[in-house]
Amino acid sequence: MPEATPGRMKWASALSTKPSLEAAVKEVVEQAQQRLQASADLALVFISSAFASEYSRLMPLLKEHLSVSALIGCSGGGVVGVDGSGGICELEDEAALTLSLAHLPGVNVQTFHLVEEDLPDLDSPPNRWSDLIGVPPEDRPHFILLSDSLSSETRDLLPGLDYAYPEAVKIGGMATSSSMSGNGLFRDFEFYREGTVGVALSGNVVLEAIVAQGCRPIGHPYRVIEGERNIMLKLEQQDESGEANDGEICTPLEALQSLYQDLDDDEQELAQNSLFIGVAQSEFKMRLEQGDFLIRTMLGVDPRVGAIAIGDRVRPGQRIQFHLRDADASAEDLEMLLQRYRQQHVGSSPAGALMFTCVGRGEGLYDEPNFDSKLFSQFIPNVPLSGFFCGGEIGPVGNSTFIHGYTSVFGICREP
Repeated sequence: MPEATPGRMKWASALSTKPSLEAAVKEVVEQAQQRLQASADLALVFISSAFASEYSRLMPLLKEHLSVSALIGCSGGGVVGVDGSGGICELEDEAALTLSLAHLPGVNVQTFHLVEEDLPDLDSPPNRWSDLIGVPPEDRPHFILLSDSLSSETRDLLPGLDYAYPEAVKIGGMATSSSMSGNGLFRDFEFYREGTVGVALSGNVVLEAIVAQGCRPIGHPYRVIEGERNIMLKLEQQDESGEANDGEICTPLEALQSLYQDLDDDEQELAQNSLFIGVAQSEFKMRLEQGDFLIRTMLGVDPRVGAIAIGDRVRPGQRIQFHLRDADASAEDLEMLLQRYRQQHVGSSPAGALMFTCVGRGEGLYDEPNFDSKLFSQFIPNVPLSGFFCGGEIGPVGNSTFIHGYTSVFGICREP
């Protein structure tokens, strides 16, 4: 007997702005189920911080109306979802609830909740991490991760998962709340205040990531000649092909001063507050392009020795480049990455997508609502999208997974 062909993967998203949590839950469940027209294997729920005092009520209310075996979710500074008219909305400063339901035939869905004391030592073998998750690496899972922004275990969890599951895509975000009552995390109708909730998806599923860090490179790339901890001490200028430029060695401050003189007036003004360091993630790619860098914050300058401290460890041999961030750079970066994705995936049909975007983006950055989600829909149309505004975004650059800032991470889910 031939094996039965599984049905098609389906996703549906719904958004409610009703001020009553009971009414909002009822509305998103009814709309999402009506749009899905299939049994749900996974639910993802995001609730805005305007409901902070009612986080503990969300799971009992959802359980009354929704039957699903796997659920994860969290609180956010705002939420993203599909409204009653079918349009995608980013709601940042009002009471809102969004629910995505996924019908995932042929997919193994494994949820988990982890706290710091659960995590193996970083020197532990890979099987300690896979035993913790409950999914063997040979199943080739992908991960959606939602963490409490006040917990520190995420910084150990990501390298641990990269070690145990090097081929897995890992996306997600850090929960946020404007309330002193803290964040909310949800897993399988249980409510948590801390840790990480997540889901591992394996089998008949592909999860792809677009990580838009919102910066553009300026000036020349440099190679770090001398550095310790997170401090750059000496740099060697490179040309655009990655070769040393006459072996010119300078301090990071000298490199920055030289660069600043070449900027136009608008860029010089922008550099006062929006200058970042991009750390190249490939040791082998000679000609570096936008998107090849992990963007990190400049923390300070020591004018005595010309050193610059950044928000990450540095080591000799790494290549870096100064970057600027503004609304135009952010829009160009996302558009370039979406265009590249569409060109590389001609003929593929995404079933659903998730958006994890920084609270520092949105209307405050662009001076208009729904910018990132609207751009996503222009390049990848007719795909239900949901997500939230994060206190840190989780996504890959190169072969490693990082916590980002001022970033939009999109996770695109489809059949192989």
